[in-house]
Amino acid sequence: MKDGQLKYTASVMCADLLNLERDLGAIERSGFDELHYDIMDGAFVPNLTLGFDVIRLAKERFSIPASAHLMLERPEKYIDRFAEAGCDSITVHVEACAHAPRTLNAIREAGSSPGIAINPATPLTRLDYLLDYVDRILVMTVDPGYAGQKLISSSFERVKILRENISYRERRIDIEVDGNISATNAAILANQGANRFVLGTASVFNARYPDLEEALPGFKEEVAAERAVV
Repeated sequence: MKDGQLKYTASVMCADLLNLERDLGAIERSGFDELHYDIMDGAFVPNLTLGFDVIRLAKERFSIPASAHLMLERPEKYIDRFAEAGCDSITVHVEACAHAPRTLNAIREAGSSPGIAINPATPLTRLDYLLDYVDRILVMTVDPGYAGQKLISSSFERVKILRENISYRERRIDIEVDGNISATNAAILANQGANRFVLGTASVFNARYPDLEEALPGFKEEVAAERAVV
């Protein structure tokens, strides 16, 4: 993917939750394309985070698009509520959907853009019959549930294979990646065909960027430089 085609989304769970309004304002001003809300139920993944009210209040205050990543059992139960909260896109896990096409259709009917996520250990073939239903595929590059993990190296090849399959099928589908997206990892993944990047503690929410408003421009420069050498 060319640098101009890359899109960056900020992981809200990695922001300073005690100063969330301040951080979301800095994120919006810095030029992020999207806010990424990790919604965890403590069952599908071993953690609990965020919810409808946080998204709804943020949408009332900020105009940046909201993307909900549902790491939930039975995600179909919550589609309407996340859409009503203001989610511009909703991504569900292929591992959690008993009837994935029905769930993805429900997301689109609710007025949101549908996405499907896949865990590192799940075969990519699980996605073959879903390409007609989604606008994005979220490739988890770590096991979902916690920030701060190391990227699983097989993710690079998985993105390459997925992009080749999407191109062969002549579909217009974004490939999003989430988990330890450092500048080097983002550069490799972009060269393999990813075009959406969820940024958290490995990229912009850390001591290297004390001014969050300047973090994204700086990170973009790092990625562009890395792409020339990886």
